[in-house]
Amino acid sequence: MAARTSSLVHPKYKTKYSVKNWAQYERGLRRRGDLMIWFNEDVMESWVPRGKRRRGAQRCYSDLAIETALTLRILFHLPLRQTEGFVASILGLMDLDLRSPDHSTLSRRARQLDVQLSAVGRGKSIHLIVDSTGLQIVGQGPWANAKHGKKGTREWRKLHIGVDENGVIVAEKLTDSTIDDASVVKDLVAQIPDDKKITCFTADGAFDQNSIYKTFTELGATVVVPPVNTTTLSKARTRAAKDRNRSINRMLQLRSPRSQAIRN
Repeated sequence: MAARTSSLVHPKYKTKYSVKNWAQYERGLRRRGDLMIWFNEDVMESWVPRGKRRRGAQRCYSDLAIETALTLRILFHLPLRQTEGFVASILGLMDLDLRSPDHSTLSRRARQLDVQLSAVGRGKSIHLIVDSTGLQIVGQGPWANAKHGKKGTREWRKLHIGVDENGVIVAEKLTDSTIDDASVVKDLVAQIPDDKKITCFTADGAFDQNSIYKTFTELGATVVVPPVNTTTLSKARTRAAKDRNRSINRMLQLRSPRSQAIRN
């Protein structure tokens, strides 16, 4: 029987992390077990449908109650029957005179539930934060490796996401794995509504390119991108080059021995 591995990355190339702040690390682990749930008064009043009665059997639970139960189900990865019991236990611990929707009702109402997502961050300015992640297409690659001990074909896709300062996704694009991250930025910017002005752009070192500084300098936005280690100052006199040189000088300043001594 072939041994199952939890990672496709060879141990030689895996990044090793060293925990130094053990007290803070342990507090973070304990906080993962904390459970804090509260019900707004509006939720308790809207748990049972109100208003005009209709013909036939009346609903015992509002859409808000169904949405709350299904949200808890997704959050804790629960089957429908366990969701029913979990919600009932929460209502009981909070001493609320409310009933939990049964699993049959959750299954039936979930197909027709109209979830209303409220828009966040309706201001006229936006702080755009961009990053990308790899998506593996499930195929015979890992299976062939585990079954026959040989490398199979495996395809990847890249999902580029742009979020605002509130964490709301405002732009996205799916590309091949060979596409450079910085080359997709213009497509992401094009998805931003015309009534919103990008005031700041933040990304990692993969976006440290002159084209990025040029794009957002023309929009009047500040670029917050860490320069790569091998970067050099540009002799160009354009505004984009000056902004990038400013980031490089700031990086060199933080790397200086005097700066490190002050931080320590």
